[in-house]
Amino acid sequence: MAEAEEDCHSDLVRTDDNERSGEANLQAELQMFRAQWMFELAPGMSSSGLEPLPCRASSRGPGVKSVDGRGKQEIAKEEKAKELFLKAVEEERNGALYEAIKFYRLAMQLVPDIEFKITYTRSPDGDGVGKRCVEDNKEDDKMADLLSDFQQQLTLQESPVKLCQPEVDVSQTHISVLPMEVLMYIFRWVVSSDLDLRSLEQLSLVCRGFYICARDPEIWHQVCLKIWGRSCNKLVPYASWREMFLERPRVRFDGVYISKTKYIRQGEQSLDGFYRAWHQVEYYRYLRFFPDGHVMMLTTPEDPQSIVPRLRTKNTRTDAILLGHYRLSQEMDNQTKVFAVLMKKKEEKPIDYHKYRYFRRVPVQETDHSFHVGLQLCSSGRQRFNKLVWVHHSCHITYKSTGETAVTTFDIDKMYSPLFFARVKSFTAFSEKPL
Repeated sequence: MAEAEEDCHSDLVRTDDNERSGEANLQAELQMFRAQWMFELAPGMSSSGLEPLPCRASSRGPGVKSVDGRGKQEIAKEEKAKELFLKAVEEERNGALYEAIKFYRLAMQLVPDIEFKITYTRSPDGDGVGKRCVEDNKEDDKMADLLSDFQQQLTLQESPVKLCQPEVDVSQTHISVLPMEVLMYIFRWVVSSDLDLRSLEQLSLVCRGFYICARDPEIWHQVCLKIWGRSCNKLVPYASWREMFLERPRVRFDGVYISKTKYIRQGEQSLDGFYRAWHQVEYYRYLRFFPDGHVMMLTTPEDPQSIVPRLRTKNTRTDAILLGHYRLSQEMDNQTKVFAVLMKKKEEKPIDYHKYRYFRRVPVQETDHSFHVGLQLCSSGRQRFNKLVWVHHSCHITYKSTGETAVTTFDIDKMYSPLFFARVKSFTAFSEKPL
């Protein structure tokens, strides 16, 4: 029994020693693992501290997993900042500055130096800025050749070719049933003899068929012939008659050219000689052109609100108005000038023979007065051909009895202020004749 007890006691002692040595080994291994982990956390160093440690996923423990999770969070934060920054750039390009500042601020709150990490080679999402820019370029190319694209679509229709289709079923006859000749005649009435091309462009926005009709070369050719006459027989250097109308200098017919002149004039001295009056003189000049070559000019102190409605037609009853003809001239210096000859409207008055019944009549020498005007056509601001600058003004007096002509040329000074165009909607509200 004593020997058995001694053997049992020795086994227990040996077991305790083994457990203690195992715990010591475990603690040593844990210390080595912690040291190696601290070295791995150091940027760019391996456990030996001599060579760079490649970035790779490790599954050694929960600490390494947390480090990888933090790295993924940083990458996700940077991607989000890039997305906000690119969105801010897009808003800034579109002109929305306040929205752009908001997105810039959010992006820099996530990553302060995000501006230097953007390569602008791709957008935040798959169909973002870069792809949209390519699509916009494709749309621009398509818009440049929109007429041929519409014509091709109409040609490829399986049904009989029609310029337009009714959007909803109607019981009345739709305009698409009309033949092409009748539609083109309607379009000529829209343009009218007043050359209302603005209404024609608005009509082209209705549908693809109307767009094709509004781009008919024959309509634009006739418009150019009415404006420039035989000098526009050649289309070169323009690509189309419509482009010639838009680019070549011309006067405008859908409004009035107006100038306002002010100056101060010294008056007569008072009877007692204590003071002399000064007068501020203010007057307007109105110039109205017509497509058939006629022009009207009026100088009056009345404001435009009362005068412009009277200038709608040539058959106005205003006494002081001057009527005449004009022509466009292309000078050697590529400047377009307008020359006009105007005369006062003649009114035949019946002769009162009873007035000279008991008096000897004295013969009065009859004369004709005409005014020659030269103006340079310019553009100012966003509008085109909206400014006329004075270059010449003279008065010609012709004596009918002798045929002699006396010419008086006026000096072009500050009293001849430029005329600026003002569009008048009522001038093209009605059509009297087709084109």
